[in-house]
Amino acid sequence: MATVQDLLDRKGADIVSIGSSATVVEAARLMNARGVGGLVVVDAPGQLLGIFTERDILRRVVAPGLDAAKVRIAEVLTTKVITCLPGTSVEECGAIMSSRRIRHLPVADDSGLKGLVTSGDVLAYRVAESEATIEYMNAYMFDIR
Repeated sequence: MATVQDLLDRKGADIVSIGSSATVVEAARLMNARGVGGLVVVDAPGQLLGIFTERDILRRVVAPGLDAAKVRIAEVLTTKVITCLPGTSVEECGAIMSSRRIRHLPVADDSGLKGLVTSGDVLAYRVAESEATIEYMNAYMFDIR
């Protein structure tokens, strides 16, 4: 059974992060430049403070009519962050995301932040797994060698 660590090994554990003193505009520009929908918010030593996502921009900045150029990430980030361990199964990771209605799940252990898994990562894994199963079944059923 594949684990979250397997996903990180496959996609890379590059963590796109931002400090809590940055503005929402700075965060949005970083997300756009890096092609991501969420940022890990860290303090100076790199400890996890929270997460900031596209949904946060919509719900906590745009909808209330706040000025994204003036609002600091510290004011609008999600601080009650749900995380998982590197050894968490991909299936459990997907179930956590589905039940909690989240699309970004930081991966951490006692030594700190290891990466960020997205719902897209889980979906890509499941698609690849399904394709491999289909190929295996076709080879078995039709004796393709």
